[in-house]
Amino acid sequence: MEFTSASANKYLRRLQDEKDRLLRSEQEVSTFVLAEGETAEPPAYDYGAVRERVAQLDAEARAIRHALHRFNMHTTLPDQGITIDEALILLAQLSGRKDRLNALASRQPKERLSDRYLGGSGQIEYRYANYDPAQAEADYRAVSDEISALQLALDLVNQTEVFSVDL
Repeated sequence: MEFTSASANKYLRRLQDEKDRLLRSEQEVSTFVLAEGETAEPPAYDYGAVRERVAQLDAEARAIRHALHRFNMHTTLPDQGITIDEALILLAQLSGRKDRLNALASRQPKERLSDRYLGGSGQIEYRYANYDPAQAEADYRAVSDEISALQLALDLVNQTEVFSVDL
C-alpha cells in the first residue's frame, strides 16, 4: 500500500478508531446479567474473533508506524537539507526558544514592583531588563518565521512524498 505521511496518519487514526470501537463493544457484550430464574440469549460475542481482529489491527498499525518512522528518518527537506526527523526535533527546539523569547520580548525595560509586604516599606522598587527587549522582539519574529517556513516545508513533503508499506 502507498501512503503519504499525511495519509498514513489518517489511516492510523482510522485503525485506532476501529480498535477502540471493537474494544468498547467487547466491554459491553463480553458479559451479561440475568436475574435468578430468568432466561435469555446472551449477546453475540466471539472471544477468539475479537482477539484475532485486534491483533490484525495492531500488526497493521505497527507496520505503518515503522514505515513512517523510516520515511521520516530518510526523507530530506529539499530547501533545509535536513531529514523530517531532524525537522521535527528542530521544531520542538524552536518552539521552546520562541516561548522564551516571547516572555523576554513581553517584558518592559523598566517595571514597578508592587509592595512586597502588606504594609510596604514605603520604598518603591523597579525591575530593569538586563537586555534590549526590542532585540528580543526581533529574535522572536525571526524564530516565528523560521518555524512557519519549516512547517510549510514539512507540510509539502508530508502531502506529496509517497512511501510503500507491505500489509
